Amino acid sequence: MLDPALLESRIKSALPDAQVTIRDLTGTGDHFEARVVSAAFEGKGMVDQHAAVYAPLQDLLDSGELHALALRTYSPEQWKKFGAPRT
Repeated sequence: MLDPALLESRIKSALPDAQVTIRDLTGTGDHFEARVVSAAFEGKGMVDQHAAVYAPLQDLLDSGELHALALRTYSPEQWKKFGAPRT
């Protein structure tokens, strides 16, 4: 069973400026959703953004310890426009 803090730490090691939110989708510790906001995503397409998040987690995915990771990735500008809660 994976600790969401481990996933957050790994993602932040690859994307130090990232704001990361991890949610366990099933309570089984192997299906997660991650929201990642990082300036590193500026000007990159979704595939490249997702690849940057998957890279530091690849060993967990390969081993099956991390079975599924749903991603929502945003640059800070995209987050302001599409993701940030409206007030």
